[in-house]
Amino acid sequence: MSGVRDRLTALLTGREPVPEGFTGTLDEGERVLADGQGPRGSVVLATDIGLWLPPAASGEPARRIVWHLVTKATWASGALEVVEADEAEELAGGVVLLADRPPRRVPLTRPGRIPETVHRRVTAAVKDSQHHDLGAGGAWFVQRRVPGDGIVLHVRPDPGTDVDAVRSVAEGVGERLREARG
Repeated sequence: MSGVRDRLTALLTGREPVPEGFTGTLDEGERVLADGQGPRGSVVLATDIGLWLPPAASGEPARRIVWHLVTKATWASGALEVVEADEAEELAGGVVLLADRPPRRVPLTRPGRIPETVHRRVTAAVKDSQHHDLGAGGAWFVQRRVPGDGIVLHVRPDPGTDVDAVRSVAEGVGERLREARG
């Protein structure tokens, strides 16, 4: 009976219930959009704020990655692979240099609506993206929607690209953006 009640509540409120086995703590007002089940009953949640992945090690809580720091997410062969970025440095003009973490692969035994929800949310966070060749390597310049900050320019170097060269170009772009804003 509680399953029927949960589904009815979800339909009426537009919010999915938090599934049993979830080990994180949602923020007040954070809404569950989709859930899936991984190995050993672990839970993956997509919320309006970010993507909750199950603990990487036993005994840890689930961890949320906010949508604007998911630089890549793919669904293939029954698994969600996610690349999360760290904000490594703020440069001139508010440009933020990102550093990718290693990809995290989470097999899902019951994916639910996780794949399409993650795709929609990651795509919605990107306003514009352009790749620039910097000679020996390149970088992605991505304008992302960041809650509370509006549009932020993120710069993500390609693997093996000289970060100092990326920093120099990004600082120039940041200066031009700042001048354009007045």
